[in-house]
Amino acid sequence: MQTSLSFDQQLVLITGAARGLGKHLVRAFLREGASVVINYRNSAEAANTLASEAPQRSLAVQADVTNHAAVQAMFAKARQHFGTPVTTVINNALPDFSFNGDERPKIEQLTLDGLNQQFEGVVGGSLNTTQAALEGMREIGFGRIVNVGTNLFQNPVVPYHDYTAGKAALLSLTRTMSQDLGPDNITVNMVSGGLLRTTDASAATPEAVFDFIASSTPLRRVTTPAEFADATLFFASPWSRSVSGQNLIVDGGLVKN
Repeated sequence: MQTSLSFDQQLVLITGAARGLGKHLVRAFLREGASVVINYRNSAEAANTLASEAPQRSLAVQADVTNHAAVQAMFAKARQHFGTPVTTVINNALPDFSFNGDERPKIEQLTLDGLNQQFEGVVGGSLNTTQAALEGMREIGFGRIVNVGTNLFQNPVVPYHDYTAGKAALLSLTRTMSQDLGPDNITVNMVSGGLLRTTDASAATPEAVFDFIASSTPLRRVTTPAEFADATLFFASPWSRSVSGQNLIVDGGLVKN
């Protein structure tokens, strides 16, 4: 059993990695020397362009993370290509969603179907990738799973009911999985951001909302995707080898966890 691996020994699979926050996560791990599997659902051109930035250490693979069989096939392809199991999973994929408070479903319009869409993508997707990773992680005696969350369930400044419920459920799964997988030297943690300036999902957010959040934050600015990605590195690094079941808030100090 290896309690830690340096970044250059890790094969990192990042879901929803072709655009937005995912692109910054890919670049952060590549910068530190890791090999990276760039998962995408529809953005083939963007994923392949990103992979071309480090062709020896990256591979773009299409898979809908809600499809169990497709996820299993993606992990098998990654292992075959790099000759090693995936050591590290970053669950970043987001079901179709836009952070536009004016267009969000109010409580009167909220439906179970809308909630289930988020649960299937957020919780179901993370469950599929974790299950697909287990055999390889157990084989090498090392695993890192990092789930991307949100600070909205501590500070629902905009009540995105469906999105927030899905991420809150993912935090519960993060904690229970950390208990279950700890004996295998697999850590499971969450990194939770607030509104990021700017991703595809937050592109519909009015400037006034960005300005309000910045003024309420100790650092007086909105966190960028690159800053969030850098914080995510901690949970895959040797310095976090005794940290599991935790939720790190990365929002400039807006939420005190």
